[in-house]
Amino acid sequence: MEIQTDFLVLGSGIAGLSFAIKAAALGTVAIVTKKEKFESSTNYAQGGIAAVQDEEDSFASHIQDTLACGADLCREEVVRFVVEEGPARIEELVRWGVQFTRREEGGVRRYDLGREGGHSRRRVLHAKDLTGREIERALTEYVSGKKSVHIYENFIAIDLIMRRFLAGGGDSAPDRCLGAYVLDLQNDRIHAFRAKYVIIATGGCGKVYLVTTNPDIATGDGIAMAYRAGARIANMEFIQFHPTCLYHPDAKSFLISEAVRGEGAVLRLKNGETFMEKYHPMKSLAPRDVVAKAIDAELKKSGDDCVLLDITHRDRDFIRRRFPNIYEKCLLFGIDMAADPIPVVPAAHYLCGGVQVNHHGETSIDRLFAFGEVSCTGLHGANRLASNSLLEAVVFAHRAFVRLQSELPQARDEDIPIPPWDPRGATESDESIVVSHNWDEIRRCMWHYVGIVRSNKRLERAHRRIELISREIDDYYRNFVVTRDLLELRNIATVAAIIIRCARMRQESRGLHYNIDFPDRDDIHWRRDTVIVKP
Repeated sequence: MEIQTDFLVLGSGIAGLSFAIKAAALGTVAIVTKKEKFESSTNYAQGGIAAVQDEEDSFASHIQDTLACGADLCREEVVRFVVEEGPARIEELVRWGVQFTRREEGGVRRYDLGREGGHSRRRVLHAKDLTGREIERALTEYVSGKKSVHIYENFIAIDLIMRRFLAGGGDSAPDRCLGAYVLDLQNDRIHAFRAKYVIIATGGCGKVYLVTTNPDIATGDGIAMAYRAGARIANMEFIQFHPTCLYHPDAKSFLISEAVRGEGAVLRLKNGETFMEKYHPMKSLAPRDVVAKAIDAELKKSGDDCVLLDITHRDRDFIRRRFPNIYEKCLLFGIDMAADPIPVVPAAHYLCGGVQVNHHGETSIDRLFAFGEVSCTGLHGANRLASNSLLEAVVFAHRAFVRLQSELPQARDEDIPIPPWDPRGATESDESIVVSHNWDEIRRCMWHYVGIVRSNKRLERAHRRIELISREIDDYYRNFVVTRDLLELRNIATVAAIIIRCARMRQESRGLHYNIDFPDRDDIHWRRDTVIVKP
């Protein structure tokens, strides 16, 4: 069945929802989300959203913190407009119903601003320690009231539909994105979604790694689809490992927010000694890449399985009030964070590269936009400053809306027919072990060879391994009926190969990319993006 819409939004996090709310005024919007509409990486963001709100803060300070954290690879003009447009986007979120935590000060209710690693000022708005969940709640409720928006839950996009792929599309007319083939997971039917504009807002790719803070849906789908369609992909070597993921055998990748360090928590070895003073002047408040590498180095030296995050010097009432979710979660695992240090390890957390876009979220493919974690905008450079990601999502969603507001009236529908999905004689698979085995092997390979510390030998080994697995997956994909597990496996294999390719290209160490064979930064040859396109 063909479903027609003006805007097809793939993903239901803050980027996709904030765009959909605005685009609803321009035309029909279809939101495709592969789980329930409330499930996204946004929902798991504990810390908050960074924006200048205090008279003691300034745009210049926020810009400088972002540039410093990005290791001289940020695009300064992008940093500037994202920071300067931030307060307006915060006001918008509040109008849509987001309830940020406030406090009384001199009879005036002000935002309770937090401070996180790499920030020189308190500028992080939060909703206690469940900011992402609060934003997702408000935006989901708001967009649900829009009659021109239809949300397709439990639908997963398979591939983008390109003009050049279709009969009659191979003429001299320029190529463009016409929509996407999408699998209805509940009814096992594949639909063709035709749209004037397609927006990829599918989030990141943390599930490419064995240990991650990301939800299970973070399988790099949007990046893989854009790559297969021919879009430019950039800086995929820059994977941010969050330094403090709860280390417990029964805890599934639970994140201990950056804000805990922002409120004074100190990192210690198991013997109680502090160590961050050896690595950075900001000690435990150092940027994430520094902290993650420091923990990795200390664990390799000591042989321990974790380090400790200690906030026991703060008042219990303060801890329970500021971090109610983290406090209760730790208690479930027998850890009283007001009395006991929290065992933590680094985990794959955030992708600083992605589908390359311009200042309005436009990709290198006509009619295809991308924003949120799936995109590479130039804001983060080689390392993301904490809590800049939600800010980036709403700013670029707005800028894309402004661009399309003027462009949509002139946009014409393509008259090329889109054929139904062709299964090409595929049969039901009775060998699901192939999917589960390759899924596990890819994630372990990436964790051990393309993790926090890399080398030429490790990258070469990972390249050979992933190339072999990818050929097996491609053969499997051609012969069997598509399922969610198969699609996600195909996508993490594609993204893993892209990460390795970018990491092998960058012959230096910068920000989140550290290669022991090129331990120094090379500003002469490598102060630039690594950009790849499908051969």
